Amino acid sequence: MGPGIHRASRRGFLRTGAAMAGSAAALAAPGIARSQGAVVLRVQSAWPAKDILHEYALDFASRVSDMSGGDLKVEVLPAGSVVQNFGLLAAVSSGVLDGAHGSLEHHYARHPAFALWSAGPAFGMDANVLLAWHKYGGGRQLLAKLYATIKADVVSFPYAPMPTPPLGWFKKPIAAPVDFENLGFRTTGMAIEIFGGLGARVNALAAADIASALERGVIDGAEYNNVSSDRALGLADAASTCMLQSYHQSAEQLEILFNKGRFDALPPKLRALMESAVEAASQDMAWKAIDRYSRDHAQLRARAGTRLLQTPESVLQRQLAAYDKAAGRFRADRLFAEIEQSQRRFAERAVRWQLETQVSPRAAYRHYFGARPAPAAKKKGR
Repeated sequence: MGPGIHRASRRGFLRTGAAMAGSAAALAAPGIARSQGAVVLRVQSAWPAKDILHEYALDFASRVSDMSGGDLKVEVLPAGSVVQNFGLLAAVSSGVLDGAHGSLEHHYARHPAFALWSAGPAFGMDANVLLAWHKYGGGRQLLAKLYATIKADVVSFPYAPMPTPPLGWFKKPIAAPVDFENLGFRTTGMAIEIFGGLGARVNALAAADIASALERGVIDGAEYNNVSSDRALGLADAASTCMLQSYHQSAEQLEILFNKGRFDALPPKLRALMESAVEAASQDMAWKAIDRYSRDHAQLRARAGTRLLQTPESVLQRQLAAYDKAAGRFRADRLFAEIEQSQRRFAERAVRWQLETQVSPRAAYRHYFGARPAPAAKKKGR
């Protein structure tokens, strides 16, 4: 049943269920905002308003409203509206904000284990397999333990499996690991360790400053997230070469984060609805990403002066070695080691299953499209 169908009957059902659960007391709890009878949660995203990542946050909010028949609403604010990104976790934990939409890697400075949900090679798992580990392999319990360790009063929902992002945008192609030696490069989180391990001089610039820094020669290369976001930020105008494929964030997903007190004060029916909305939005985001990223990839392929090149295998191997070196230091922390070992056990089984059973698309693509460029290369009607 699609969103919006039988709205009136669903609203009645939710109100009845909420009443049976003692919702009157829950909705009167301190800090729970209401507007025209609806519960309203104020959430700030970590993304600029024009970024497709912010659009995913809006999509989630829309789904919550539709599924609840308007009884529960999520008000989404763009990056910087209330606090800067580095203060999002503290703002949610303290109740300044009801929630946040971002990435677990954004909390990397609080504990390096947060990066294990977003950064690095994830032992060969893609983002969807890593989410399977989170839900069925013990990740959810370990994440709750991690938040408790840093005394964050939050409820976290990792979701939205992200396709592999580019290695980055550069003034000239990256042909070998040596090309990173002393190269000024923008990245954030644990990717700082990975690109630093390649010899780059890393600068964790804010998203809005990346294109300008590239154009002015302050940095020589940069990575942000995906081709759609990169185009919106102007990276394709600031640098001519995009190197595709990388291990720095090969299994990244997004995170929807709520203040625990505010979330727990919701009636049980609305808490269950919120979890279902997360999973529905996660799948829809995966489908939307395929459509939107492939369209932008197509336009970049057809764009004069822009080169989309494959990252050399030697660079990918050096990334793995750089991750191993950084993780070797972090394993001194028992919780980091426990989470990494849990992922490793799941990956050994799940990735082997995936490699041995999933047929490669390459043969079929070559069969139907041959050596011709992808349809994206056509200049009209695309």
